[in-house]
Amino acid sequence: MGIIPLLQHIPLFQELAEEDLITIAPLFTEKKVKKNTILFREGDVGEELFVIQAGVVKIYRLDEAKEVTLALFRDGDFFGEMSLLSSGMTRSATAETMAPCTLYVLNRTAFTSFMEKSPRLCLKLLETTMQRLRHANDQIYDLTFLGVRSRIIKMIIRLSEQHGIPTPNGLLIDVKLTHQQLANLVGTVRESVTKVLQELLDDELIHIDKKLITLRNIEAIQAEIR
Repeated sequence: MGIIPLLQHIPLFQELAEEDLITIAPLFTEKKVKKNTILFREGDVGEELFVIQAGVVKIYRLDEAKEVTLALFRDGDFFGEMSLLSSGMTRSATAETMAPCTLYVLNRTAFTSFMEKSPRLCLKLLETTMQRLRHANDQIYDLTFLGVRSRIIKMIIRLSEQHGIPTPNGLLIDVKLTHQQLANLVGTVRESVTKVLQELLDDELIHIDKKLITLRNIEAIQAEIR
């Protein structure tokens, strides 16, 4: 699949006219990277937007050597957009691939010259930034007011909304995650995740196979948040 069909399904670009997409498409460069590749580090000067054609990327920060995962992005997602808003901005987090990835990369200089001609794109970039800010606020709320068990369950539900695939057995989260990686997403320790997942397994609310979690009864799982 080329870059134009991919852009047509990305909220930031999908409202652009076809002639605009044809104009912006050559500004992207394709990049293939291996699993566990650092794309940029927290504190680096940001000059690029990334679009994922295939693969999974985690965005995280390090707090005294402890990893706190802020987001997981996969096919059709984009990240690094904050660097497009102002020259010289530094990255607020680190981006690392969790699987082999095919990416399209857009340089800020090229994007800025195009954005000056497209008020619609400016509005979409602002809208997207606000949506991600609201998501960050939700994460802060969860960390402040929810207990560990509720945070873990809420994260599983959120992952199912973002990466879920309907199957005969329930909603499959189509991202392989270790217990430690889940712990990094909710700001807790691996043992807490293991305990909660086992409780959900015992109650037959979820199924786990090869690090893939399937939610068997979403309504019952939501009722566990308290």
